[in-house]
Formats: sequence, C-alpha cells, structure tokens
Amino acid sequence: MLPSDLLINRQNGEEIIPKRLPINDTIGAIATELIACFQGAVGGTQGELDRKLSELEGDSPDYRLKRGLAHILKSNFSTFEIVSPLEPKELRQRVFTLSAKSLPCHAATEATLETLSSLLSQELNQEVLPSQIRAGLYADLHENRILTQFDDPAPEALLHRYNLSQVQGIFYKASHLILNAHRNVPGEYKLLFRYLKLFGLMTYIEGDADHGFTVTIDGPVSLFKPSTRYGLAIAKLIPALLHVTRWSLKATLQMRDPYTGAWKSGRFSLNDDCGLVTHYPPGKPYDSMLEASFANRWDSLKTEWILEREVDLIPIPGSVMIPDFRLVHPDGREFLLEIVGYWRPEYLQKKFAQVRRSECDNLILAISERLNLDKAGIKIENVPAKIVWFKDKLSPKAVLEVLE
Repeated sequence: MLPSDLLINRQNGEEIIPKRLPINDTIGAIATELIACFQGAVGGTQGELDRKLSELEGDSPDYRLKRGLAHILKSNFSTFEIVSPLEPKELRQRVFTLSAKSLPCHAATEATLETLSSLLSQELNQEVLPSQIRAGLYADLHENRILTQFDDPAPEALLHRYNLSQVQGIFYKASHLILNAHRNVPGEYKLLFRYLKLFGLMTYIEGDADHGFTVTIDGPVSLFKPSTRYGLAIAKLIPALLHVTRWSLKATLQMRDPYTGAWKSGRFSLNDDCGLVTHYPPGKPYDSMLEASFANRWDSLKTEWILEREVDLIPIPGSVMIPDFRLVHPDGREFLLEIVGYWRPEYLQKKFAQVRRSECDNLILAISERLNLDKAGIKIENVPAKIVWFKDKLSPKAVLEVLE
C-alpha cells in the first residue's frame, strides 16, 4: 500500500475520488521504465537505486505518480538484504577493537582489515576479503542494503496494484463502513469472513446465504483515539473483497482540512463493478492439513454419504458460523460437520458460544482430545451437538458411525 503523502484524490462535495491510472501505452511506458530501473539495480545498494529513481523523476510534474509506482515495486516486489560477513554491529566492534592498537593512518587501516580478514576466514571456514569487511561495516544502514532479488511484474499488473493502493488509502481515515454482499456462493463468504477475522476488524454481521449479508465495520477514527494500524487493517480487506462476486460498500470518512486543521466528513462508495484487480490468492482448498486429510480419506469410504465442503452458512446474532463440511445422504438427510482442533481458550469460548446460539439440530462437532476445554470454561454436556472425539487425525469411520 501507499503512504499517505503519495495518495492522490480529489473531493466532489463530500464524495472522495481517488486517483485511478488508465491502462494505456503512455502510462504503461512509465511503468516499464521504472521496472527496468529496478532490474538494472539488482546487486547494488538501495542508495544507488534511490539516486537512479530520483533521476527518472527529474522535475516532472507527475513525480508523485512515479514515486508511488516505485514505492510499490520496493515494498512488494523487491528483496533488500544486509550483506556482511558478520552482523554489522559485531563487525564494527571487531574492527574498532583492532584499530585501537595502532595509530590512525591509511596503512594501519589496511593492515587492520587484512588482519581481521585472516581471522574471519579461519573462524567462518570461508574466504573473507578486506573489501567485504569494508562493505559490511555499515551494511545495516538503510541506503547500504543490497537489492538481492526483484520479482519484476508486468507493467499492467503494476498499474493495477497502484490503482488498488490509491483506493485502499481512502480507508485510512474511515469512521464507519457498511458492506453488503449479495447472494454469493458460500466459499466466497468463507474467504471474506476469514479475512475479517485475520485483520482483527470490529464487525457486526446480519443476514444469511440466501439473501446476502450486511457487514458493519467500525473504522479507526470511530475509536477513542484514531489508529493508523486499524486503518491499514481495513485497507487490507479490500483485495479480499474483490474475490466476492456481488457486493457494494459505503464508507464514512473523517479527515482534517489541510488548511484549517478542522475535521470534516467525507463519503466513499465502491462496488463489484469497480474494475480493481486483486493480488490476494483465492484461498487454500482447505484451512488445515487436518481437514484435507479427513476429506481425502472420506473419498476412500464405501458409503452413500456425500461430503461437501463449506456450503452452508449459519447466521447467528451479530455474526455467522460456517461449518467445515456438509454430509448429504440420497434419502435427504443432511448433517453439518465442524472440526475443532488446537486453538486458544478465547477461540474455544467463541466457537462453543456460536454453536449454542446457532440452534442447529443437525450439527456434528469433531473435537480434539488434546484441547483443554476445562481451562476454557467449556462444559461439553451443555453443547447442543453430536460429538466425535479424535486425537491426531479425525477418522471418517467415527463420523460415519454418528451418522448411522
């Protein structure tokens, strides 16, 4: 994402409109030139790269655009490393300790580097040259880090990433968001809710899979003290939202006037027709090896019960529960299966509270015997579900016995 000083937007009344680059040959040429600059800088220092980027900017009025594209290339496609025979701090200590034994002069400096070169070559069992010691002394400074790898994107991919970052920056100052997800497949909901949890967002969820969900999210400036970190968490949600087929979003923003310093309100809306492109993967086939192993072994069973993954969403007040599997029999019987493996006490408390509030009469809970339910304050006799216990792996036969 982009820092605030590289965000470009304009205001039309209360509506905030972020900068969006057209995907054309003219803008593509700028992206290509910057990518080539990074490709040529591999093996050099970050300071050298910054000087080349500064030359490319020149006195052009679109310097913020170029600087924004370069920032994305640095933070998302580049690997900068400290290259030194030892940790620079330790290396400096070794050099200064040796150099303190002689008078400061050019000859003494070279002799010190030669002496330490010999010592380190023996200690590390590999050749360490005086030039490597000289380069490594201050290799931990920002400008001395080495660009060791550059995963060059296609120019179009870079421009899409820039446009997405400009939109994400709008949410740094969000005070309230309402997200409507309209009649999507359960797997898309699952991915969206997983990211909501991953980023620690404060949400209230209403609705069901048949009619869609309304997700209300409190933003960073709705807190007692505005939190930039929380604003970044909301911004990170946007690429995940792009995996959902049908959705719309409205945000209320609180921003300071750059001239008066007074707070003022803004609005921003977005929907599935926005044209943004996500760089997030669509999600793993399974949340854990435990789920994957169970599904693979179920396929080898000779049973009429069909195992389906993440197809039901159970709405509960203020949230939603998505069981891991659904088991369907040709005669019409259905059961939902939720696997509860190793988790923190807070998670267990929330999970079992969801089970009680779901009022679901066809739910099976597969619970690891390694969990300390007593420590989490869980009374298993109060759980309204069929229970299957397991140790390291969940046995399909044990689940089948509960079904039949």
